[in-house]
Amino acid sequence: MTLGEIEQALADAGLDLRGAFHPDRGEAVPRLADGARARTVVLAGNAGARMWRGFAAARAQRALTLDAWSKDVLTGVAARLGAQAVFPFERPFLPFQRWAMRAEACHASPLGLSIHPDYGLWHGFRGALLLSDAVELGAHDARASPCAGCIDRPCLSACPVGAFGVAGYDVAACARHLAGSPEPKCMQVGCLARHACPVGRDYRYAREQARFHMLAFLKEHGREAAA
Repeated sequence: MTLGEIEQALADAGLDLRGAFHPDRGEAVPRLADGARARTVVLAGNAGARMWRGFAAARAQRALTLDAWSKDVLTGVAARLGAQAVFPFERPFLPFQRWAMRAEACHASPLGLSIHPDYGLWHGFRGALLLSDAVELGAHDARASPCAGCIDRPCLSACPVGAFGVAGYDVAACARHLAGSPEPKCMQVGCLARHACPVGRDYRYAREQARFHMLAFLKEHGREAAA
């Protein structure tokens, strides 16, 4: 099996291949169902509109959460490839951000989100495929973080309620703002701090996708909004 074949299988399912790596012995990667060690980890997710188109089409047919859709399609891909699927939204939580840094040129941003030199903050990870074979990989993308050369860091000052600062991310302040009336712009176009980053603007989420994610965030953090 080649990485190109895996990439095509993911694309057919509505997902993007988001890099791959060969885990070291002792690294925090689950064992396969037969107890064998996974020799290749392939990350799947979104960087562009492909995932949203696939999910939106499926959601139009029946009520689905993004997590449920991700699990359905990636489990199907895993079955066809003889792989095992794991997910960032299932317990025990796996170190997907650390895996992302192993798989591609992903880095921690001042917002706490993973940033990529091409996609900026407009990308995500929906799961991973664990394979028993050591799939041949290309050269690792070792580009530095775009944040390293960013002096102004507009992302830290763009939030209308100052939810991002030296103390970290104030989830409660963000949730209360989103729940406010009249509806804030963040609910319509997505996080304004995220929009302030100049990297990856061509990959920004469309309004429908941005609103979906903001509503999901607000639903998850409704208690903070009511506090």
